[in-house]
Amino acid sequence: MNWLVSIPEFLVSEILAVPAFLIGIITAVGLAALRKSTGQVIGGALKATLGFLLIGAGATLVVASLEPLGAMILGATGAQGVIPTNEAIAGIAQAEYGAQVAWLMILGFAISLVLARFTPLRYVFLTGHHVLFMATMLTIILATAGYDGWVTVLLGALLLGILMVSLPALAHPWTRRITGDDSVAIGHFGTAGYIAAGAVGRLVGRNSRSTEDTALPEGLRFLRDSMVATALSMAVMYVVLAVLFLARAGAEEAFTAFDGGATGVGNYIMMSITQGLQFGVAVAVILFGVRTILGELVPAFQGIAAKVVPGAIPALDAPIVFPYAQNAVLLGFISSFVGGLIGLFVLSVWLNPAIGLALILPGLVPHFFTGGAAGVYGNATGGRRGALAGGFVNGLLITFLPAFLLSVLGAFGSENTTFGDADFGWFGIAVGSAAKIGSVGGIAVILLIGLGLLGLAVLVQRRAVDTRWDPAAGRAWPGAAGERGTTAAAAASSSGAHPKIAPPQGAPVPPPPPR
Repeated sequence: MNWLVSIPEFLVSEILAVPAFLIGIITAVGLAALRKSTGQVIGGALKATLGFLLIGAGATLVVASLEPLGAMILGATGAQGVIPTNEAIAGIAQAEYGAQVAWLMILGFAISLVLARFTPLRYVFLTGHHVLFMATMLTIILATAGYDGWVTVLLGALLLGILMVSLPALAHPWTRRITGDDSVAIGHFGTAGYIAAGAVGRLVGRNSRSTEDTALPEGLRFLRDSMVATALSMAVMYVVLAVLFLARAGAEEAFTAFDGGATGVGNYIMMSITQGLQFGVAVAVILFGVRTILGELVPAFQGIAAKVVPGAIPALDAPIVFPYAQNAVLLGFISSFVGGLIGLFVLSVWLNPAIGLALILPGLVPHFFTGGAAGVYGNATGGRRGALAGGFVNGLLITFLPAFLLSVLGAFGSENTTFGDADFGWFGIAVGSAAKIGSVGGIAVILLIGLGLLGLAVLVQRRAVDTRWDPAAGRAWPGAAGERGTTAAAAASSSGAHPKIAPPQGAPVPPPPPR
């Protein structure tokens, strides 16, 4: 009977948990449903797969370039604590609960498609690795609370399916504010941080100009190129932290921040500059991958919408919003990291001594991806001030929530890592607290949590998404000129088309239409 375990583990580990393959399959299905030729189906599927592989390659470069920076920050500050890393905690749990996680994920994905088909929540969650992480967390919480294997799988799958259609719906008014239409939704379990960023941006960003609308002197026009600005900013940050680490710990320890070590102070500084520049390259690769996949997946989804889930909207990973406000990504990342540092300070001087919460160190990777996306959401509703405030709030959330989450992870709470993004925190705390009530009562409360979330999402879909509620009324929409863009984008979005791009400055006025 080992094949009963091997088959789902293979499907989860080798296909469903690999976003590139999942996206390629979905694209192929959509193009086939549109009756495209065999060559078009294969070509489109491969191009979409390559687009996600590009995103993965860029993410790998980001992680590699941030690793020495993280070592410098820890070395310069002397901080010690838990670094939330989804991949690490999921890998630890796989050894004990691999089969349950596999079945929970497959069944949860099926439930999400059923909900997308028969409820107003027409979102198909395609971020496979995040689905795997959430399935792992739900398995840990329910299993360590004492629930039987089949209860863990069935109850966890229902919760997972609800999350996969509900969270994109809750965030969609804010996502549409970024994209200008309904072509994509956000499918990432940092949604609470993005909604909070959009809400805070709306509060603080009145009359604040967009991060992308920056007037620079002629000699600084090169900073309008986001890749150049990002690389230069990170290079400066690297050099500053490298010098601080060197001054605090000495050359021998500071040189170990890089693999193989540095050969001297000059080499140490130049390696820091190189890592900062490589970060800019990594972000450029991610942006190119996003554009590649959108060019193939969005048209293919017309076939999915027509045949499987009418009106389906693909819910994709956080970097999908990066191209819409590239300067906001950097501002959100930096302000999110600052929020993480301030959260760590609060934990160390108050919450750790008072109630024993673990110290959560700010991991640069989650702060970059979720903080960068939060910056884009904050910019969409509040411009530059919104991007800074939104990233900062996200940084606080992904610092405090993981600290409280550790208390409901059972034996896994003693590991030196945990789940990091905002939705793992609040949802895990809610489900874990309910699970401690007991078998029957706990199941009842957990079901109420899931059904309450689903009901809230349906309400938001009907009252906000379908009615085209604008969370930043009065601000120009993407691709529109001035305040006129709000009406133009809304009209274009309601008809399923992209908002019209304003003509270039100085273009002749077209003649009036014939009467």
